[in-house]
Amino acid sequence: MILFKNVSKKFDNNVVLDDISFEIEKGETFVIIGLSGAGKTTILRHIAGFLEPDKGDVLVDHIRMNGAGSRVRAGLRNKMGFLFQSGALINWLSVRDNVALPLVELKLGTMDEINNIVEEKLKLLQLSDAGEKMPADISGGMKKRVGLARAIVRNPDIILYDEPTSGLDPVMSARINELILRMQDKLNVTSVVVTHDMESAYYIADRIAMLYNGKIIECGTPDQIRTSTDPVVQQFIEGRITGPIEG
Repeated sequence: MILFKNVSKKFDNNVVLDDISFEIEKGETFVIIGLSGAGKTTILRHIAGFLEPDKGDVLVDHIRMNGAGSRVRAGLRNKMGFLFQSGALINWLSVRDNVALPLVELKLGTMDEINNIVEEKLKLLQLSDAGEKMPADISGGMKKRVGLARAIVRNPDIILYDEPTSGLDPVMSARINELILRMQDKLNVTSVVVTHDMESAYYIADRIAMLYNGKIIECGTPDQIRTSTDPVVQQFIEGRITGPIEG
């Protein structure tokens, strides 16, 4: 479904991705962990085709995203939904209109058809009573759910999540985790999740990859990551990385 082949990327003299390779299978929830600024979101941007690698290739559904023409790139992006860290809602649109926006912009159906699809997604995300509210009038957790409803309104094959539980209380974080699993179960989506939240990572992931100094230093199941003997991985998951790595 998603393949990175020897991908490198740097900004000025800062090497963010250093010859990384990995594959994400269809229907898998793949979680990327690492320190702030490690390049986790850069990976998401390469998948979406918002960034081009300096070296290597990024393939989505066996099609090379980097170097693709605008029509091919748009076709690949149409298979994706994006949940941004902030929710990225449009403040002057209601919840319902925010969710409907991708369908309206691309004219994917009559207004009656669009309204039916939006109602279905709002119900799935437990937002049926929030359709007429404005973003300023809802909580951070609800904004994340509205953002997720918009991300899935076109029934994407892939959802890219950037820090989906960031800034949320434990109860709301648990709800977002359940929603991510529900998307996988009900829609068979492939999910790529960037997070610092190890409790969330262990709960939702089929596999977890740790990015450090531009390299993926460990990739495995939650149990394999939890019991990793790599000192960097252990210090990160125990929350002990505050400076230079020991060991």
